[in-house]
Amino acid sequence: MSLRQPRWTRALPADVVLALARVTPCGNIPFAPGTWGSLAGLAFFAVCLRPLAGVAGGVPLALAVGALIILAVPLCGEAEVRLGKTDPGEVVLDEFAVMPLCFLGWWRALPPGWPEWAVLLAGFALFRLFDIWKPLGIKKLQRLPGGWGVVVDDVVAALAACAALHFACRVWPTLGHAG
Repeated sequence: MSLRQPRWTRALPADVVLALARVTPCGNIPFAPGTWGSLAGLAFFAVCLRPLAGVAGGVPLALAVGALIILAVPLCGEAEVRLGKTDPGEVVLDEFAVMPLCFLGWWRALPPGWPEWAVLLAGFALFRLFDIWKPLGIKKLQRLPGGWGVVVDDVVAALAACAALHFACRVWPTLGHAG
């Protein structure tokens, strides 16, 4: 199977592609645009997708995030073409789209006494750590063609953050910090 940049975005006006890929205004912020895009993704999760987290084992949440990723790949890849840059920092739709993945299954892993905001903050911090540091071969995923390279490394960073968050939620109570 060969991954190719989807073509349907070629017909869209440049200002539409760039506004969506930048999650305007997040990508236009001159300092740490990826962090701003991640914060927007966290807010989107907290306000719009969080209610889906505990429904039917989280399947609706996974489907919603999958739809975001399916849109992010072609839009981020087309933004690369329009800007003439590889994985430009101002393109933050990838961070926005994958941020909710950090919280898959979180409602089951939440230790007693932990406030939701603490889990949201921890998931955000872990995602930024994995997204910036890019351990575990995540950096190699950026070599995938077009939008695939822009988005897939963030998918894996979010899943690594999710795993680390679940691990922390599991271990914390055993350390005598139940609440």
